[in-house]
Amino acid sequence: MAAKYYAILTNLGAAKLANATALGTTLKITTMAVGDGGGTLPTPDAARMALVNEVRRAPVNSVFIDTANANQVIVEQVIPESEGGFWIREIGLFDESGVMIAVANCAETYKPQLQEGSGRTQVVRMVLIVNSAAAVELKVDPSVVLATRAYVDAAVIEVKAYSDKLLTEHLAEENPHSQYLQIANCLDEIAKGGDAAIEKTLSNLRLGEMARMKRYLVSNGGSDNSWYEIYSDGFIRQGLKYNAANPLNIPTPSSGISVNYPIAFSRVVRNVALMINAATDNSLEFAGYTSENLTTIRVLAQGISNGSNVSSSYLSKFIGYIVIEGF
Repeated sequence: MAAKYYAILTNLGAAKLANATALGTTLKITTMAVGDGGGTLPTPDAARMALVNEVRRAPVNSVFIDTANANQVIVEQVIPESEGGFWIREIGLFDESGVMIAVANCAETYKPQLQEGSGRTQVVRMVLIVNSAAAVELKVDPSVVLATRAYVDAAVIEVKAYSDKLLTEHLAEENPHSQYLQIANCLDEIAKGGDAAIEKTLSNLRLGEMARMKRYLVSNGGSDNSWYEIYSDGFIRQGLKYNAANPLNIPTPSSGISVNYPIAFSRVVRNVALMINAATDNSLEFAGYTSENLTTIRVLAQGISNGSNVSSSYLSKFIGYIVIEGF
């Protein structure tokens, strides 16, 4: 049984396609026209240069090669809901110079207008079988393209899958926002940038000159038995004083006694010094400490005799100074 509906190249179209193939150029399909065939279904005729009765002409929406057949070029046009009021029985394709290069008939279909109480988007498609699809330019003008719902849905799915993939990769990265400083790194990113980066940062914060200033005293204070000094870079020096009237009593000198600092350090203790007052009666006593932390020091004392033998007795008080430094 012979096919009732089919498409063919017109004589002019076949000549143009052959010329494009021979010269290595392309044939550019730009517009598609539909017609009502004058009221009857026409038979495609290669000699025709126009449709029997054209009712609409507009730019094509897509031109692509059939994925199932590399020699089939598919051309589509979308007629929106707002246009209609005519029958579609014939289709023509035109190149950029306005020459009809292909003609086809199709199953009769009526394209209604919204004003008639029924409207739909109509997709008109023509499939051309050519010897070399490379001779057909697969380009359309994006400014006039109307997309079908199926195409949009497919595009949305594709875009969503791509965006989900990017988001998953983004969340999996150790540092997805390398342009931002991370609190946990304590400005280490700037330090790794070198001296120039540090200098620029201080300048931007208007701290350049201040950062180069030597350490200076910010505040100090104390009482009869203790004192402290706080400096511009957070350094703290503080001390405790014990005299004969107010000694540090050590009930068990070998294990020591815990003493609180006037001010607790926040980060680290850098230096501890115990100085004995040689003018007092504990001049033969070696004072020391076993441990210190940010808030206290454990002071101990050991007594010796004037001779070579170590005394087994311990003096139970400390008279002198304890100086602690840190941040």
